Amino acid sequence: MALRGADVVAYFTDGAAVIGMPEYAHRWSGVTWHFATAENRDAFAADPIAYAPQYGGYCAWAVAAKKEIFSTRPENWSVRDGKLYLNFNDQVQQTWEEDPEGYIATGDAVWPEVRAKLS
Repeated sequence: MALRGADVVAYFTDGAAVIGMPEYAHRWSGVTWHFATAENRDAFAADPIAYAPQYGGYCAWAVAAKKEIFSTRPENWSVRDGKLYLNFNDQVQQTWEEDPEGYIATGDAVWPEVRAKLS
């Protein structure tokens, strides 16, 4: 299950990490995603790229700062320029918030290399 069951659309609509429910599940990109409402599920199904987290849902800071993948927690997140970024824990989230634009620029540049290691 993607993002430990968090509703990715809710980050954009509610500005919060909201746990979804199995009855509002949708399968995309080989993973099951849960949503808090049918409306959120349908919005995601119509345009999953608009809501899916960057860097495959891995820790955005770790991709940028270490060129590695770390897991994430639903409560450690930010939306920047219409994109969702997740992080490992509270401390990493705090570090991320010190220079999100810098981490995003670096993360975008190194993500193809990091993603290639996953194969």
